[in-house]
Amino acid sequence: METASCPILYTIRFRGGGTTARAASSAKLYSDIHGKLLRGNSIIPPPSYKFGDNRLQFGRFICNASTANTTQSDPSQKIALLLEVDGVLMDVYRLCNRQAFNVAFRKLGLDCANWTEPVYLDLVRKSAGDEERMLILFFNRIGWPTSVATSEKGTFMKNVLREKKNALDDLVISNAFSLRPGAEAFIDDACDKGIPVIILTAYCTSGEKVARLLIAEKLGTDRMSKTKIVGDDEVKQSFYGQLVFGKGVSSSLDEKLAKEVSRAASAERQRIAEEVASILKLKVELNTTSSESLQNIVAALRAGAEYAELPVNNCVLIAGSQSGVAAAERISMPCVVLRSSSTSRAEFPSAIAVMDGFGGADLTISRLVRKLMS
Repeated sequence: METASCPILYTIRFRGGGTTARAASSAKLYSDIHGKLLRGNSIIPPPSYKFGDNRLQFGRFICNASTANTTQSDPSQKIALLLEVDGVLMDVYRLCNRQAFNVAFRKLGLDCANWTEPVYLDLVRKSAGDEERMLILFFNRIGWPTSVATSEKGTFMKNVLREKKNALDDLVISNAFSLRPGAEAFIDDACDKGIPVIILTAYCTSGEKVARLLIAEKLGTDRMSKTKIVGDDEVKQSFYGQLVFGKGVSSSLDEKLAKEVSRAASAERQRIAEEVASILKLKVELNTTSSESLQNIVAALRAGAEYAELPVNNCVLIAGSQSGVAAAERISMPCVVLRSSSTSRAEFPSAIAVMDGFGGADLTISRLVRKLMS
């Protein structure tokens, strides 16, 4: 039985024809899909939709409404944690990312390109961590290679980023990485309190496969059994991922619901594009995350909320990247920033808190819950 939550029908279970479909956990997405059915705090069904015995039926599908979550007295039981890898569990940027760029430059014969740490940190700050934007800023500053035509700049940057990723994978594997101090205790405390912990590898700088291996090695079998990793495959398989990335939904879905899903997917793409365009126009220096990159991160966050089976605004992103913060802000997901080498001087006005690490006077479960309730 697959479940998804929303503020109107706290737990929705979809069933029909022996198959199940994961529904989006975000209240906003739920409203997009069923917008025509929702009016204020009531639900106005079309003639083909039926209510009865706390159930909403459409076609072969039945939604069971449960208010069990509303009776929980412990606020920690109503939240889930989404943890980024880069900058949160490990500081990959500090140890390897700049070196990986320089390896890529040398491999491509770009002798004029060598990023010192001050140059690298300046590019990170001005690009809000968007690596394609970092390349544009750098080569606009020093001049593009004469062999690269204007029409080939996109291909050139993709080649650089591909080589950089390969170099980063090698560097990460060859280095003896350890988790940030206090990370294990933080995860243990969350699991002991019954708080779902989702680890996001889908948009990890060091590459998803490498990140999965490292996290599994460092956390150990016992902790891994209590957490959930959300990578590229999990995002694509999520209900939201199927909408946004055009993979469609299960053929067993009611035809009318499928049409609403299709409309919602188009509306979501358009909304993201318009909002990003507006932000880029007004605040280029603050947020230059590409629309495609932002969409991928938003999809990962929404998928994480689905697997946690909670609404988006009941999930908290523990972020170490500016792009993650931007995506969380876009979907109104609460966000706490853990500073790393790449974000030590950055400002995060949309975050509910900015901290230097885990434990002590910084990020703990009890302090996070108090912050959310204040």
